[in-house]
Amino acid sequence: MSLDGTYDRDNVFARILRGELPAAKVHEDDDTLAFMDAFPQSEGHVLVIPKAGTARNLLEADPAMLARLMATVQRVAAAVRAALRPDGVMVAQFNGAAAGQTVYH
Repeated sequence: MSLDGTYDRDNVFARILRGELPAAKVHEDDDTLAFMDAFPQSEGHVLVIPKAGTARNLLEADPAMLARLMATVQRVAAAVRAALRPDGVMVAQFNGAAAGQTVYH
């Protein structure tokens, strides 16, 4: 999929948010959900997603929501660091299939 398109309300992340699919949650608040990746690329691979909105990528996202989302990313990264003591922490965000995005939420 390209950067353009319509939001699929049945994407896997939306289904997790609705409780239709299981997830190993590590953090949840009013605006965000963080959960373990079902196919982790490394130890401690956590996904952080917004609970509201229909943005398919960073370019479509509301800036105020992004601020809340990044606060959760920072909190979760600190927790992963404390729990696993890695030499480094990578934070990634993909936009469009050509960049590696596979779920458009």
